[in-house]
Amino acid sequence: MAGVEFRKISKVYGKDVKAVDNLNLEIKDKEFMVLVGPSGCGKTTALRMIAGLEEATDGDIMIGDVRVNDVPPKDRDIAMVFQNYALYPHMNVYDNIAFGLRLRELKGFFWQIANMAEAKKIKADIDNRVREVAKMLDIEKYLNRRPKELSGGQRQRVALARAIVRKPKVFLMDEPLSNLDAKLRVQTRAELIRLHRSLGITTIYVTHDQVEAMTMGQRMAIMKDGILQQCDEPETVYAKPVNKFVAGFIGSPPMNFINAELVVEGGRTFVDTGEFKLPLSASHAANGLTKKVILGMRPEDIFDANLPSHVTASADNTITAKVDVLEPLGHEYVAYLGVGKHNIVATIDNETKVKEGEEAKFVVNLESIHIFDAETEVAIR
Repeated sequence: MAGVEFRKISKVYGKDVKAVDNLNLEIKDKEFMVLVGPSGCGKTTALRMIAGLEEATDGDIMIGDVRVNDVPPKDRDIAMVFQNYALYPHMNVYDNIAFGLRLRELKGFFWQIANMAEAKKIKADIDNRVREVAKMLDIEKYLNRRPKELSGGQRQRVALARAIVRKPKVFLMDEPLSNLDAKLRVQTRAELIRLHRSLGITTIYVTHDQVEAMTMGQRMAIMKDGILQQCDEPETVYAKPVNKFVAGFIGSPPMNFINAELVVEGGRTFVDTGEFKLPLSASHAANGLTKKVILGMRPEDIFDANLPSHVTASADNTITAKVDVLEPLGHEYVAYLGVGKHNIVATIDNETKVKEGEEAKFVVNLESIHIFDAETEVAIR
């Protein structure tokens, strides 16, 4: 196994289109790292540079202790799982899985003739490995079928099997679940996590889906416009986003943002939105007063004041809002609230009695609010 490292990597198309800009990122040996961000942020380009399918403009790519910028893709000992499966339509499942091993191990027809006994031994080993991986992914009964006879989920398992059977140093996965339906995506996510724990192979997984990133990655790297924004464990990224972009990208529904100012009244610091004020802790106040800021509140940190919660209601943390829309999700509602000119989204318990078109009181968890500099959008807290 081996770790992967980007050292000041840039990829420029044409004269000035920077797909990846000065990327420094270390993926540890046996780690499951997720590269996440919106379309066009550079995550797939970064993955393709590891694979050797794109050439880095500047910087070094390391696999283990080896600089691989000039190493051909076939010699990098990586396996890639593509978004579109990339299976050979004229081959059955068995041959799709075995194809890469045959190319690597048998090395041509004439070699087989000259070393028939050794070739038979290698063929038997390939057969054992194919059937072992097929059993692991529960596709044994499909080995004689062709890709067109399989469902999307079955094809994805074949693509995974083809990668796993090679026992590479690194797995590269480019949005491998995006073509699956919602239920199958959840099941396959769990399978990939179990496989990683079982195989212990360094895995770099690209997705635009922040739910996949949060649930699968041991660490996640969030990218925007080719620039790495933050890299940390999912819980840390969620609780302590470094800027407004990361805060808004991670979380569903996304974080509420309201332009505001920090003001001092009676020796206390408040964030004033013009419609309501929330008191801040000393750690916020120490970062500068009377400063234009952006208040961030996650929907799950806003509660119906008439229902029990872990946040005690008080005059400091209670706001009155008009309930514009309620979206039922079974276990909860997504509530779209109006507070003067501000629109706020909250997720509230399904036992709520609030009704659309009426005003109600809501409690904000002050310990979980976020404050960002209005100019730089960098987190103050």
